[in-house]
Formats: sequence, structure tokens, C-alpha cells
Amino acid sequence: MNRTRIAVADDCDAVLSLWEACDLTRPWNDAAADFTRAVENPAADILCLEKEGHLMATVMVGYDGHRGWVYYLGVAPDSRMHGLGREMMLAAEHWLLERRAPKIQLMVREDNEQAIGFYEALGYEVQPVVTIGRRFE
Repeated sequence: MNRTRIAVADDCDAVLSLWEACDLTRPWNDAAADFTRAVENPAADILCLEKEGHLMATVMVGYDGHRGWVYYLGVAPDSRMHGLGREMMLAAEHWLLERRAPKIQLMVREDNEQAIGFYEALGYEVQPVVTIGRRFE
């Protein structure tokens, strides 16, 4: 039986290992800092799906008061194609609906056709926007 729960500080190593195995980390993003910020922020959580005590999937979810955001959706490579990604997105949607978020958004690298197809199959649409940003570091 699968169990979804909210990550705590002690989950950091396991979550980071899963994110690395899923190729979600990038050198310009400090995944450990992202984990800590989410765990310590009352407007965000990392949802963890476990099966028999093993971390199988995660999704980071947050609400900025205007939109819900999803990051770091990852399913252990040997557990893919069994509906766990869909299950995690449903958990993220539920988390945001509980907070009355009117919209959910996420960012996918434009060359990640597999991820885009996954989200489209769940009813998400590619939005005609440009992401603009600047690093403070």
C-alpha cells in the first residue's frame, strides 16, 4: 500500500537522492537549499510517497497567495509507468485545493517532451508565457 506524507528535515538525504536519480537537480540550483526552504516554509511542502517504507516519489508544492506551484515531481526510475506520477500530481492538486488556490502552474524545460506529454495527458496545457528571472547570488 502506498502512503503519502509531508517531508520532514530528516528526509533530506533520501529526497535529494531521489531527485538526483530522477535527473531533477541542476548545478545552478541548490537542491538541498530548495528542500530546506520548502520544509521550513508554511506556504510549501514536499509530499513523499512511500511504499513499504521506501521513498518512491516526491512533489514540492507551494502557494504564493495567487497561484499554486509544483516543482520536483519525481518518481524512482524503477517505479515509473505505474501511475505514481499521476498520484503525486493528484496529491499536489488536493494540497492546493485545501488552500483555495485558484490555479496550479509548473515549469518544464522546453526540450523535455516526455514531461510535457505527461502533463498534457493529465489535462494540463502549455501556457503562452515567457519566464523571466534574475539570480540574487
